[in-house]
Amino acid sequence: MKNFLLSIIFLIRACLVFSSKLPDVCPNIIKKSEWGGRQADKIAYTVIPLKYVIIHHTVTSKCMDPSSCSRTLANMQNYHMGTLKFDDIGYNFLIGGDGNVYEGAGWHRLGAHARGYNKISIGVAFIGDFSTEKPTPQQLEAGKKLIECGIALKDLDSSYKLLGAKSLRPTESPGAALFSEIQGWKGFTTKP
Repeated sequence: MKNFLLSIIFLIRACLVFSSKLPDVCPNIIKKSEWGGRQADKIAYTVIPLKYVIIHHTVTSKCMDPSSCSRTLANMQNYHMGTLKFDDIGYNFLIGGDGNVYEGAGWHRLGAHARGYNKISIGVAFIGDFSTEKPTPQQLEAGKKLIECGIALKDLDSSYKLLGAKSLRPTESPGAALFSEIQGWKGFTTKP
């Protein structure tokens, strides 16, 4: 019963947030329906405010406009849901080279990006492979603004910890160049 009531509260809050104007600190967020994403097979909600932001890279081709980013996201969602059997695309948000943030699972919803941390974090993936080069300045700025947005919406704890996925499991994500970049961001740590 408690989980049901929490789900109802979060659903009402989500409707209020997305039916009203987002705070000015928020970057441009392209909703899943706008990039052609499918509805999730099942939705689970997180308890907010979340304590962690986990940064990933997608190890796909870069995308530099809404059209190419939408194709990349649709392919990724199909892979996550069809092959990996996730309920939705695994990341909460993805950031294209065009500086747009693309809604994945979204706010308040459980992602599938970091086993053991999905319930207490948002997963933010930068679209591309950032092993040897950094994301575009627009991507980096959008990533920082998305975190500020989460704090303004009270989805993220103001004392959140920022981690690269490689700090949680054996992976190269978010790529060496992006990992080096986020070490200078507020909240960065290598130890959860």
